[in-house]
Amino acid sequence: MRSRLSLISILLILFYSTGKTQVPDPALIGYWHNWNDASAPYIQLDQVDARYNIINLSFAIPQFGTDYKMEFIPDQVSQSVLISQIQNLQTSNKKVLISIGGAASPVSLDNAAERDTFISSMNSIINTYGFDGIDIDLEGGSLSITGGTIASPVDSPIINMIFAIKKIMQDYYSLHSKRLILTFAPETAFVQGGISSFGGIWGAYLPLLDALRDSLEILHVQLYNSGSMTGIDGLNYSQGTADFIVAMTEDVIHGFQTSGGYFTGLPAYKIAIGLPACNSAAGGGFTDTATVQAAVNYLRGVNSTPPGSYILSQSGGYPDLRGMMTWSINWDAVNTCQNSYQYAGNYITLFGSVNTISNQSNENFDFNFYPNPSADYIFFKTEKLIETNTDIEILNSIGSLVSTISITDNFQRINISDLPAGIYFIKFLNSYKRLIKL
Repeated sequence: MRSRLSLISILLILFYSTGKTQVPDPALIGYWHNWNDASAPYIQLDQVDARYNIINLSFAIPQFGTDYKMEFIPDQVSQSVLISQIQNLQTSNKKVLISIGGAASPVSLDNAAERDTFISSMNSIINTYGFDGIDIDLEGGSLSITGGTIASPVDSPIINMIFAIKKIMQDYYSLHSKRLILTFAPETAFVQGGISSFGGIWGAYLPLLDALRDSLEILHVQLYNSGSMTGIDGLNYSQGTADFIVAMTEDVIHGFQTSGGYFTGLPAYKIAIGLPACNSAAGGGFTDTATVQAAVNYLRGVNSTPPGSYILSQSGGYPDLRGMMTWSINWDAVNTCQNSYQYAGNYITLFGSVNTISNQSNENFDFNFYPNPSADYIFFKTEKLIETNTDIEILNSIGSLVSTISITDNFQRINISDLPAGIYFIKFLNSYKRLIKL
């Protein structure tokens, strides 16, 4: 009898494979306050609700008198206690990231000296606390465009930040032999705002997203504190509505034209929806549970009927949308806005799980394929040349082998039109990635 891998077996392989970075998929991402707020009280880090599988600690901020030399000081517990709590979360398969910046602490790397200080101070924070990754939450005057294009920025703070993030990731890999997780949490003006204008803060994140798209794990734009923004249909949509969630999400997946060039969209599996946990958590943009459900189910193709006037450009939506993010875990925990942990509960209703682990292959021999989802062909690509014939295997959702394809080049088109619609896994050199067949 031919042996069969169960889906659980596949996931265990993904988790225990050496030299890999395992990142939750789907993901429930929450920001955790490193301070006490009477309205959203401090939570001991290792007591965070278990449904959150990526926890962003808020925030690493510049030392007083600088906007580039970073520090992170636990506010309510000792450093050793917080390190122990981080380790406890990691033991439970949670990923713990340090978020950089925040609304009140601009970061600006104006020259090489400031850039290098930023790099060394962030490396120290990451390695002292054992963080799994970094979240880029640069707001205010941190980034601003005065010229150039998405592909060729001219502003030093943007150029230096791109360099710094790459160097921090390189340093981490050299030290730990695994990839540092990278996420972004821009405000809408810095991303979708580039459709209507490319200058100042408008579109200022786009050069970073473009330069770092291969390293980026998840983009979760803050769909709050926003005002109205433009969709790829040229119409404006207001925060707090299903149309806003759907239109802003498709903007970053589909891509859009700006006066600074075309921003090529990101795969849906790199996109999460960022919303406030309750009314009091943000100045605007809170969206009730039913509206969020309608928007997400339409985006993922669960429901074909639009929840508003915006019509997706891709029929069937984006089934591999990565998940949801919220500001914040602390606000979700209180019951003064709604039921305690209602945001986390709504995520489970929509995505059904927090336990699946998504494998990112060995940095020395990574592979990708696109488009995903796809109905007919995928284009398989590896980062290094294949010197001998190598097989890839396609497994169905219960782990049965359905196809074997010989790969003779590091870029190859694969016909999947004969596969029934559903969830599959592409196996290459003992690494697995999920494929959605339409």
